Amino acid sequence: MPTVPKSDQVDKRARRLGGERRVAGDEMSRTVHLVGLGCPKSLVDTERMAGLARRLGLVLVPEAARADVIVVNTCGFILSAKQESLETILELARYKEQGRCATLVMAGCLPQRHAEELAAELPEVDHFIGTEDLPRLADILAGAPGDRVQVSPPGAPLRDADYRRELRGSPHSTYLKISEGCDRRCAFCIIPTLRGPQRSRELPSLIDEARELVDQGARELVLVAQDTTAYGRDLGPRTDLVRLLEALDGVDGLRWIRLLYAYPTEVGAPLMRALASLPRVVPYIDLPLQHVDDAVLRAMRRGHGGDLVRRVIDDLRREVPGIHIRSTLISGHPGETDAAHRALLDFVARAELDHLGVFPFSVEEGTAAAALPGQVPREVAQARAGELMELQRGVSGRRLERFRGAEIEVLVDGESPESEYLLQGRHPGQAPDVDGVVVLTDAAGRFEAGDFLRARVTDSGDYDLVATALA
Repeated sequence: MPTVPKSDQVDKRARRLGGERRVAGDEMSRTVHLVGLGCPKSLVDTERMAGLARRLGLVLVPEAARADVIVVNTCGFILSAKQESLETILELARYKEQGRCATLVMAGCLPQRHAEELAAELPEVDHFIGTEDLPRLADILAGAPGDRVQVSPPGAPLRDADYRRELRGSPHSTYLKISEGCDRRCAFCIIPTLRGPQRSRELPSLIDEARELVDQGARELVLVAQDTTAYGRDLGPRTDLVRLLEALDGVDGLRWIRLLYAYPTEVGAPLMRALASLPRVVPYIDLPLQHVDDAVLRAMRRGHGGDLVRRVIDDLRREVPGIHIRSTLISGHPGETDAAHRALLDFVARAELDHLGVFPFSVEEGTAAAALPGQVPREVAQARAGELMELQRGVSGRRLERFRGAEIEVLVDGESPESEYLLQGRHPGQAPDVDGVVVLTDAAGRFEAGDFLRARVTDSGDYDLVATALA
């Protein structure tokens, strides 16, 4: 695991933190501060932790300085995420020095992966719990004694909670996690180790949660899982992603349903028909492709070649009118030659994807890719990623030019960070947090977060649109 970053705060790990720690007089007055790091799937877990705290009668506070208990839900996927998690824990540990915080908890993927090492390096942390250990967090929040390290093997059956998620931020657009874990064994990925095998949630449970989210103000649901197209495979022949989309399409109060993390080999005719025909399902798909070179795809253990990648994109554009395609690529995977990189550049130029993220390969212990021959120097992988993203910047800008003068539907997300006189939203082809936005120049004071409106596009940039409201 990575060493803890050096700082004045880190130097104090050689001794136990001193100072008197205040414990609230009773459980009803205990306060908890939650920090969620990582992907949307982890965000859902953090919201479940918040719901659990509320269910136990604790008071959720937005400031760590006011908390009796601080919980950090960490990410352990790649090196940069681990470093962020460690730095966050060390920053929050200072509240224990000041005597306010009684309990500091590290939860989620990082302790699931490195619990014993973390326990040895971080005396500041009182409890380490893994991805399967939400019931144990309940005991910690309630003040019950327990082991410092409580990390269960991943893979337990999924069970519905008897409390609602506590949504963080604006509730009008939120994530619905439809399954846990993954059965695929991609060479670069540690997720099956951290999260266990594929386990789908029962369809009625998901519909019930969708209705609860609508009751809390959700207008857009974004479906997430490690592999959304694997949904239902473990439940039986009459449950799959298409049937889930059809059922969600009937939930009153929903306006948009969006699909992320679809595996390319599973995007066939039934799913394309659902994307094209279901009224509430927006014509958008996130399709993590990772690469197009056949040799690299074999090294990645993706189970397909570059021809399938190109074919599925062509099929989506033919079968789903107005489809918006997002993808992610990995540069510098072991075995990626200069020729393979050039093939990826050619693909990005020709495929003209609407949205793209590129990540330089990160060596992760415990993955098959970490032991492969042909390791690419980190600086080369980073340079290749930069070259791909610079190429995509031009592709994105050209694709957005076609919107100029067009009328679009926009979901308002709230005030623009650029100015209090501007609002910011998204059209159906833009997912929250990862894609560009629509800047609304004349809607402030007339609309608010969660509203839908018609707008006319007046300008475009590399990633964003500018529009005026038509009402």
